[in-house]
Amino acid sequence: MLNIGGLKEGFVLDHIEAGRSMEIYQYLSLDKFDGCVAIIKNARSNKMGKKDIIKIECPIDQIDLDVLGFIDHKITVNIIQNDCIVEKKRLSLPKEIKNVAKCRNPRCITSIEQELDHIFVLTDPVKEIYRCKYCEEKYRRNKK
Repeated sequence: MLNIGGLKEGFVLDHIEAGRSMEIYQYLSLDKFDGCVAIIKNARSNKMGKKDIIKIECPIDQIDLDVLGFIDHKITVNIIQNDCIVEKKRLSLPKEIKNVAKCRNPRCITSIEQELDHIFVLTDPVKEIYRCKYCEEKYRRNKK
């Protein structure tokens, strides 16, 4: 049995699709993070079969939940304070994301103006489609 210690303060990201924890690690820039991070890959799950889990020890205002909602809004976020779960959050798709994804349209203004923020707007919540704010290019996630 694998045993990873508890958290004083931080997050437990649960119900991550198996194999996607490293993608989330990169999106959240956890490689530049100074706190303790534990990644559990392919954990058994009654609900999902297999899942990934990430434990992050940090102040609770340090993680951008909009980024997580954009990556996978089915992730459950357990907020830990004083070694106890104080809140469980279900994520939703953010209406707008900034500098999380880059527009791939070579004619987009963001390709020419390097300092310009890359902003994507949720245009179809049912189909989970985001489009570039400037050129309306559809965002396409890299396939695994």
